Amino acid sequence: MTPPRTDAQALPDRPTLLWGVSFTSLGLFLITWALLWVNAYVINDDLPNACHDLHRHSFPPEVACASMDGTLTGANAGWIEALFFASLVVSVMFMTMALVIVTLVRKR
Repeated sequence: MTPPRTDAQALPDRPTLLWGVSFTSLGLFLITWALLWVNAYVINDDLPNACHDLHRHSFPPEVACASMDGTLTGANAGWIEALFFASLVVSVMFMTMALVIVTLVRKR
């Protein structure tokens, strides 16, 4: 059995792809946050005046009105909230991995 090559185990000098994915997902997170904020505080601005049971959430931003029959008005779409949280998690994970690789390469 031959020993593994040392260059195959080396870390990349620049984690360019990791930075690209982390900044792309960060941009997607900021875009979805802006869309959710606009939905909560611009489109549904007058909702609190006409609502009896008002639900407010700050993260992600949401202003929703629950009527007596159980229907919600002004609630965020489920797919955009999933995209909001998924892009946040991907951004944090990839940025952490890229920073770890950069610090390990600089210590060499």
